[in-house]
Amino acid sequence: MMRQILSPIAAFALFASLCHAFAPVVHKHAISSPKPSKTFRVAHEFSDSQASKCTASRGSSTSLGSLSDSVTNLATSLFRYQGPVPLVQAFGINGVLFALLQTKLNTMLTPSGFTSSLILGTGLWASMGWRGWTLCVLYLFLGQAVTKVRFEEKEKRGIAEGRGGRRGPENVWGSALTALICAICSVQDDSFLGISSQLYQLGYVAALATKLSDTFASEIGKAYGKTTFLITTLDRVEPGTEGAVSAEGTAAALVGGSLLPLYGWAVGLISGPSVVVATIAAFVACNVESLIGATLQEKKGFEWMSNEVVNFINTLVGAGLAFLVGTVIVGL
Repeated sequence: MMRQILSPIAAFALFASLCHAFAPVVHKHAISSPKPSKTFRVAHEFSDSQASKCTASRGSSTSLGSLSDSVTNLATSLFRYQGPVPLVQAFGINGVLFALLQTKLNTMLTPSGFTSSLILGTGLWASMGWRGWTLCVLYLFLGQAVTKVRFEEKEKRGIAEGRGGRRGPENVWGSALTALICAICSVQDDSFLGISSQLYQLGYVAALATKLSDTFASEIGKAYGKTTFLITTLDRVEPGTEGAVSAEGTAAALVGGSLLPLYGWAVGLISGPSVVVATIAAFVACNVESLIGATLQEKKGFEWMSNEVVNFINTLVGAGLAFLVGTVIVGL
């Protein structure tokens, strides 16, 4: 069913993107030819016919050249080093890429999660280009990979992610809404709401790094944690308990929180010092999430505080810490 829905979406996305790119070429060459005069002699008609053929040949070459230029311009626009990218082109490239990755994505996302990810991906490519988009995709793949560690064993113990680890729309937006907001704000101007574009980019990386750090801590802790404590009282609790921490999970949180900042630095999204900032912000925010889980989640009066709400708060804390430390120490 998903393939039947996606194929028209991908086809329309690519068609719209190409039409947007090639519209100037079509308009440029849509020139009508003058009507031939009836008083021309046969010789003149023959001469005009030959001239028309030559002109048509030159026009065809010119059209091909313009078409080639348009393809080049489209590729340059889509893969520019700095955003933003026109929305229709961002939607087009996402439609095509999601179609190519559909088989893999169907094992990672529910149908509605797939649609939400397509919307998210379009927004990210339109605002931050391929660098921001690939960083988010890396987050998705790394998060899925660590979720599958000893998955069958975690399922038997009743502490595995539901739906076989597939993410729905609530997971997509709970984890990435903060990052999308930072991405959009980063391209509004050099400074937006008193915060520099570089800080928003740092916040984007830190928000996703925070969620990946939390995923690494949770999944590795449940899989390998030998002794699990409640973060507020240090009482021993069962793995998978809200607010539980372990030495193995804590170490994994630090590793997981560093992966996306390192990639962001490698593609030029953030600076070297910002890697340290984003990693520390992600690690601290991950532990804040454990505090929220231990003190508020599943408590009377806080029934509304689901995992997705906590994830959103968690990523806000990570981005906010990155803003603060980035301003004070790095001077962004």
